Amino acid sequence: MSTNIPDSTNPIMHNLEETHMEANEEIDANTSQKVCGDGACDDIEQRADQENNVEFQKPKRQKTSKVWLEFKEVKDDDGTKKIQCIHCRGLFVKLKTTPTTQFHRHLKSCGPYLRAKFTKDKENLTQTQLAFVTKNVDPTSYSAFTDGKFDMEKMKEFAAQWILIDEHPFSIIEEDGLNFMLKRGMPDWRGFSRVTAKKYCVEVYEKEKKMLKNFLKNVNKVSLTTDLWKSKNQRIEYMVITGHWIDENWVLQKRVLNFVHLPPPRRGIEIANTLWECLAEWGIQSKVYSVSVDNASVNDTAIANLRIFVRYVNKLLCGGALFHVRCCAHILNLIAQNGLDEIRDIIDIVRDSVEYVRRSDARLKIFTEIVKQLNIPERKLIDDCQTRWNSTYEMLATAIKYKDVFPRFADRDQHYRMCPTDEDWEKVEKVISVLEVFWITTHIISGSDYPTSNLFLNEVSRVKELLDKKSLETDDFIQNMVVEMKKKFDKYWGECNLLMSIAAVLDPRCKMRTLEFCFPKLYSPQQVAGEISKVRTTLYALYSEYIDLYNGEVQSSGNTQLTSLPSQNTNSTKITKCGWSEFAEYVRSVETTQPQKSELDMYLKENCYICRHLCDGSAFVGAREIFILKIFLIVSLSVVID
Repeated sequence: MSTNIPDSTNPIMHNLEETHMEANEEIDANTSQKVCGDGACDDIEQRADQENNVEFQKPKRQKTSKVWLEFKEVKDDDGTKKIQCIHCRGLFVKLKTTPTTQFHRHLKSCGPYLRAKFTKDKENLTQTQLAFVTKNVDPTSYSAFTDGKFDMEKMKEFAAQWILIDEHPFSIIEEDGLNFMLKRGMPDWRGFSRVTAKKYCVEVYEKEKKMLKNFLKNVNKVSLTTDLWKSKNQRIEYMVITGHWIDENWVLQKRVLNFVHLPPPRRGIEIANTLWECLAEWGIQSKVYSVSVDNASVNDTAIANLRIFVRYVNKLLCGGALFHVRCCAHILNLIAQNGLDEIRDIIDIVRDSVEYVRRSDARLKIFTEIVKQLNIPERKLIDDCQTRWNSTYEMLATAIKYKDVFPRFADRDQHYRMCPTDEDWEKVEKVISVLEVFWITTHIISGSDYPTSNLFLNEVSRVKELLDKKSLETDDFIQNMVVEMKKKFDKYWGECNLLMSIAAVLDPRCKMRTLEFCFPKLYSPQQVAGEISKVRTTLYALYSEYIDLYNGEVQSSGNTQLTSLPSQNTNSTKITKCGWSEFAEYVRSVETTQPQKSELDMYLKENCYICRHLCDGSAFVGAREIFILKIFLIVSLSVVID
C-alpha cells in the first residue's frame, strides 16, 4: 500500500514554494503601486513566468573523503578537467561521478607522498620516551629529551659544545663512523653538515659570552693575564687575555675573555689599545685590579699606557704600584735558561745520545733489550725542547737512570760514538740537583685552581738558599752555572718581592713569621729589618685605603637611607633629616672615640695556624678572620704564573 506524501513535507520544495510566493507578492505589489506603460507590465509578467518555470537544481555535493587533501582539480592544455596528485603530479581522468578508490590505490605506491607521510608521522609521535638519569650523572644537567621527546635541536647544541670543548674541526660532524654510532644509540638522530656545525658553534659562543658578561657585572675585581701566541701554519700572532676572580662562593675562577689577532707593528701602545678595547667589550674597565705579563720591554710600555687608561675610570690602590705584576714562572725560566747556557756542552752530549737511540726502531729495540737484561725499571727516553728548561730537566732526569745502559749499547753499535763518560754523568747529576728545585717550585706556583701568590715566598727563598750554597762549591763547572743564575735572580727578585711578601703575610699559616724566616735567606743581615718594616708599612697603607673605601660606601649608603625621609608637608619637596641622625651628629661632636686596634692589628697578633699537611691557602679564604684585602690580593697575585 502506497502512501501519498504531500509536497509541503519536502523541505526543499517547501522553500521553493515560499520563494515563488514571495516573488508573486512582490510583483503584485509593484504592479499595484506603479503605472504600467508602453509594455512594461508585459515585461514584468514575462520575467515572473520565467522564474516560475525555473527547474529545480540539486546543490553540489561536498567532497568528504580525506583523500581529496592529496589531489587537486586542474585543466589540461585542451581545457579538459583532470585530477592531479599534489605529490607526484600524476594526472587522472575526471568522471561525472569520480570514485576515490583509484586515488587510494595510487597513494599506496606514490613515493613522494609516502616519504612526506613518514617524516610527518615521526615529528608528530605522541608516544614519549623515558629519560632515565644514571647514578653518576648530575640530575640538573641538560638532556636531549624535552617532555620525554627527543629534541634534535638540543643535540645540535650539545654537539657544538663538544666540538668547542675538545677543539675538533667542524668536519668531524660529517664522519660516517660518528653518525653510525649516534644513529645506533639514538634512532632519531639526523646528521648535519659542517656548515650547520659552525653555525651552532657560533651560537653557543654568543650564548656563553652573554652569560659570562652578565656574571661579570656582579664581580668586584678582576685580574688579567695576557700573552702573545704565534700560529705556526698561518704565521699570525694572537693575544690571549684571561680573567681571574673570586666568585660568591670564594672559589678562584678563570676564564679566557679574548683571543684576538694582533697585527703588526706589535708595539706597547698597540697592545695597550687592544687590551682596553677588550675590557670595554666586557664592561670591566673599572674592575681591573692587576695585569700579569711576561718580562719584556714591550710589555712594560703596554702596561704603563694601560695604567693611564684605567686611572680615568678606576682608582688604583697604592698609586698603581700593584697594577703591574711580572710573571714569576717566566722569571724562573729566565734564571734556569741563563744557567743552562753555561753548560751546553754536557747537555748536548746527552741530547745527542737520546736522539740517536730514539731515531731508529732497531736501535731502540736493542736499547730496550739491555734495559731488561739489567732489570732497570723501563721508562721512555724523552726528547727535550731547547727553549724550555723544564723539558731539558726531564730529559736529563730520565737519561741518568740509564747511565749503565749507554756504554753497553755502544758495544753493540759501532756507529754510536757520543756515549757520555762517568765524569759527564757526575756533571749531569749536579745539574739535576739544581734544576730539580726549580722544577718543584714551578709546579707549586703554577697551579690555576688555587691561590699561589702566598706560596711563592717560601719557595723562592729555597731557590735563593740553593744558589748561595752551590755558588760556594769548588767545582768550576757548577759554580759557573750558578753564578749566572744568581745574577738573574738578584735582578728580578727586587721587582716582585713586595707583592709576594704581602700575599704571604695574609696567609694564616704564615703571617709575619714567614718574613722572619725567609728574609734572612734573601737579604743580608743589615737589610732584613728594613725590608720587613717596608712590607709592614705597605700592608697598613693598603689596609687603610680599603677602610676608607669601605667607610665611604657605608656612609654614602647610610646618608641615603637617613636623609631620604620626606617631610610631613606634602606640598613641599624638601628632604629633611630625622631626629636620630641629628642626635648622632651631636654625639660625634661632643665625644671622642678611643683608639681601637684595627682588624689588621688583631690578625697579625694572633698565632699562626699550624697545618700538619700540605694544603693550599684557599682552605682559609672563607674564614671570618680573613678580611677582604686577602681576597683581592689572592685573586690578582695567584695568577702571575699562569
